[in-house]
Amino acid sequence: MDSTLKFQLRLTVSPELADALRTDRSGAAHAELQRILRRHDATLKCQYDAFADYVSEAERLGTEKYSLYQWTRETIRNPEKKAKYLRSFTVYVKGEQIYDKQIADAMENELLKLAGVDSPGGIESVSKFDTNPANSPQPPKR
Repeated sequence: MDSTLKFQLRLTVSPELADALRTDRSGAAHAELQRILRRHDATLKCQYDAFADYVSEAERLGTEKYSLYQWTRETIRNPEKKAKYLRSFTVYVKGEQIYDKQIADAMENELLKLAGVDSPGGIESVSKFDTNPANSPQPPKR
């Protein structure tokens, strides 16, 4: 495996937990999640909020510098996609959205123990992504 690859974890959570996590990114609404996040110096960011921040920044600084502006703006205005991304959270470790495999693997193993559609805590799934472009969707054509 390419040792230069970085990784990112994302959680899909219930609408109820999503509302609580958007208010407090430390995970206080879910004690076990908060414990894991603290141990790894991690926080959560709602993907919808990240998209909205991107659009806001682009509009403030000039959309021509933001290649995904149009796609992102359309995404957050689409009610179905908005609902999806309001329930999706990116795990940031030490303020970074991508990190080493060892960190991602350790956190993933812990988080998977909390996940499941019937999970009483509201964590439905945990996904791990890497920075290999071959494994990632490519930006949409303009």
